[in-house]
Order: sequence, then C-alpha cells, then structure tokens
Amino acid sequence: MALTRKMLSAMGIDEDKQDEIINAHVEVVNALKEERDSLKADAQKADKLQKQIDDLNESMKNGERSPYKVKYEAKVDEYNNLKQEYDDYKADVSAKELESKKSNAYKKLLKSAGVSEKRIDSIIRVTDLSKVEIDDDGKIKDSDSLTKNIKDEWSDFIVTESKQGANVSNPPANTGGGKKSKEEIMSIKDTAARQQAMLENKELFI
Repeated sequence: MALTRKMLSAMGIDEDKQDEIINAHVEVVNALKEERDSLKADAQKADKLQKQIDDLNESMKNGERSPYKVKYEAKVDEYNNLKQEYDDYKADVSAKELESKKSNAYKKLLKSAGVSEKRIDSIIRVTDLSKVEIDDDGKIKDSDSLTKNIKDEWSDFIVTESKQGANVSNPPANTGGGKKSKEEIMSIKDTAARQQAMLENKELFI
C-alpha cells in the first residue's frame, strides 16, 4: 500500500510533517530498488559464471583442453621465447665486449713488443683471439710468453733503429711462389700459412 497524504491526515499527522515523512519514504523505497537491481545483476553474473564452470567441467570430461589452459600455455611460451631472446642478446653483447677487450689488450701487447703500428690491425685480423685470456683488469694473462711468440712470428714487422722497412716504391722480390693479392692472403684459412703469406707480401699491409 502506497503512503499518501490522505493516509497521513487520517492518522492525525500535521501537514508540515507529512512532506518529511513522504520524502523519507521515497528515499527508502529508492534505496530498496537499487539494492534489488544490484542483487539481480549479481545473480545474472553468478548464472553466467556457473555456466562457464559447467562448460569447463563438460569439456574436461570429454578430454578437451580448457580454453583457459590454452591461453595460459600460450602466455608461458611467449614468456619463454622472450626470455630466450633476451638471454641470447645478453650473451651476444657480452661476447662482443670480451672480443673488444681482447683486441685492445692484444694491440697494446703488439705495440709494446715493438710491432709497427701500421701492421697491428692487419695482425689482429689474422690472430685467433679465442685463445687469448684476460684478467679482471683487462690485461692479457701470460703476456711474457705471448710477447716472445709475437717477436718470433712477426719479427719482420718489428721496428728497430738499425732496421729499415722495405721500400714501397721498390719492394723486394717475392720468392714464395708468386704474388698474391691482399684479399687472397686474408682468405687463407690456415693461420700459419696466412701469416707466412703476409710476411712474404708485407708491402701489401703497409
């Protein structure tokens, strides 16, 4: 039954109080309606969720993979792929940094051994730096032994006060079985043979 002014008057309530009572009644009714609508919406969500659960249970009974499991596995695979790419990138950067440190340290060793600065880059290109070890300070380990090997292998490239370099305008004759181009020499895979060819054609590496 609706609350009306006629009902309130019959109850002996003054007119100035009737508006307050009616406004309060309307607020209560509106609040109850909002709560009813909220409960109804929650009930619909519950029904929808229950249906999803029932569908999942049915698919599991039939041996099917859950769509949520499929999505989860796809995310895991994506994460693993990204992690692998990142790990490969870090390893590549570390390898390049190490190679650069070895190259710089070996250049200093060549220079300290007296090798001409004009020949250092050429020697670096034919040197297997994977066998070179450096310490935490970036210095080459067993540098004394390496320096001795450098002086033995690259003696023709070592600058001394009593020894002059070959005359570029009139290079010495090559007795190594014919002239080779710089590209041909650098393409020789055998390190010892490549170094020997460089010595025999050292005018190409000035």
